[in-house]
Amino acid sequence: MLKLGVPSKGRLQEDTISWFEKRGLILKRTGSEREYTGSISGVDGIELVLLSAGEIPQELAKGRIHLGVTGADLIYEKLPLHEKQIYIVEEMGFGFADLIIAVPNVWIDVNTLHDLDAVAAQFRSEHGFRLRIATKYHNLVRKGLRDFGVSDYQLVDSQGATEGTVANLTAEAIADITSSGATLKANHLKLLSDGVLLKSQASIFASRTADWSRLGSTMKGLCKKMNWKDLVL
Repeated sequence: MLKLGVPSKGRLQEDTISWFEKRGLILKRTGSEREYTGSISGVDGIELVLLSAGEIPQELAKGRIHLGVTGADLIYEKLPLHEKQIYIVEEMGFGFADLIIAVPNVWIDVNTLHDLDAVAAQFRSEHGFRLRIATKYHNLVRKGLRDFGVSDYQLVDSQGATEGTVANLTAEAIADITSSGATLKANHLKLLSDGVLLKSQASIFASRTADWSRLGSTMKGLCKKMNWKDLVL
């Protein structure tokens, strides 16, 4: 049985169900809202698995599901070895979000990551500790800042309202997912001109570690329905 993991709730689940429905695959939750099981009609041999979007990367990596729908940001943050573990099948055209670096509006001379690097060095000299960047995305932020040569900073973990950490004096800058930028403006923060570290959207990923050996007919039917070429695993 081919296992397809999709988000268990929220707008991402609704858009996922709608996306598959337009292609002739009907996804339905079975049981109560507390039961994470479902059914699929349109192609035989597929089991629907309802998971949080954050769980799907690990389930793909461990081979417990064959296909999964989640954001690219979660895949790349949670799976440092993603090239060996998963394969992107298709971008779905919804769930858009950017991982960005933002600083206070009052930093009028800080508009680029190069500016941030210079300010970080000055900040450490004046305060005796590194400039703090609040984020949930430690792996992606480290990689993104390394690519731009920014080094004199420290990441502080934020699992709540990241945009509020600057006002609360627990960080000097933030790195977070944003879609509209409205929350940044409300918290008197600005996006650096080159501060988009990753552009993300909901995508279908395939597991390289799952057992695909007995799924030939199911995959043939699914690829035909979805208009996919054979998956490269």
